[in-house]
Amino acid sequence: MAEDPASPLRVLCTLTIAAPMRELAGRFTDATGIDLALQLDPTTLLVQAIEAGAEADVAVLTEEEVARLSGAGTLVSGSGVDIVRSFVGLGVRTGAPRPSIATVEEFIAVLRGARSIAYSQAGASGLYFKDLLVHLGIADEVNAKATIVPRGFTGEKVADGTCEYAVQQVSELMNVPGVDIVGPFPAEVGRAAVFSAGIMAASHRPQDAARLIAFLSSAEVAPVMAAYGLEPLTA
Repeated sequence: MAEDPASPLRVLCTLTIAAPMRELAGRFTDATGIDLALQLDPTTLLVQAIEAGAEADVAVLTEEEVARLSGAGTLVSGSGVDIVRSFVGLGVRTGAPRPSIATVEEFIAVLRGARSIAYSQAGASGLYFKDLLVHLGIADEVNAKATIVPRGFTGEKVADGTCEYAVQQVSELMNVPGVDIVGPFPAEVGRAAVFSAGIMAASHRPQDAARLIAFLSSAEVAPVMAAYGLEPLTA
C-alpha cells in the first residue's frame, strides 16, 4: 500500500549535518509542504539500524556507506548525491585557551599534554581518530585519559567541564553551545570526509525523497552548510 503523502518524509541523517538539517527542515517544508521526520545519529548506528530493517525514505551517510548500500540494493542505485565535505577538529570549553595545532608536532604536543579528551567510536571522526593515534604512536598515552562517548556530541563533555578537549567533525562540535573550535587537524594528518544522500529502495515516496536530496545539494542551502563548518558540494 502506498504511504500517505501527507505523512512526514523519513530521513536517517548523520550527526555531521544535524545542525544545518534542523535549520533546513523547516525551509524545505515551507517550500514544498513536505514535513520531515529526522533520526539523527552517527553513521555507524544508522547503518546498523538500516541493516536491522529500519524504514526510511532518505539516508544521509558517509559517501562510502551510501556507495556500499547502493551496491547492496538497500539504496536506489544511482540516487546517491554528495552533499558536503567535512573535517575532523578539536574543541575546547568556551573561553578556555585555544592552543595552536597548525603543525603535526604542535598537534601531538597538545594531545600528549591534555588533561582529558572526549571522542566517539560510533562515528567516522572517532574511528579515524582512534586509528590516527596508533599511527602517531600515542594511542596508549591518549586513550589512558580518554572518555569514549557511545553516541551523540562529544562537545557536551567539554561544555560541562568533564573533559578538556573534544574530537569530532567540526560541524558537530559547533552544534554544542559552550564549545569553541580550536581548529581542524593539521593537513598532514587530517582527513576530509564526504557525506552523501541516497533514496532508500523501500521508500514509497522516491520522488519526494529526490526533491529533498536536490534541495540539500543546491546552491540555495550552501551558505547554511558553510555556516556550520561544512564545505558544500553543490550541484
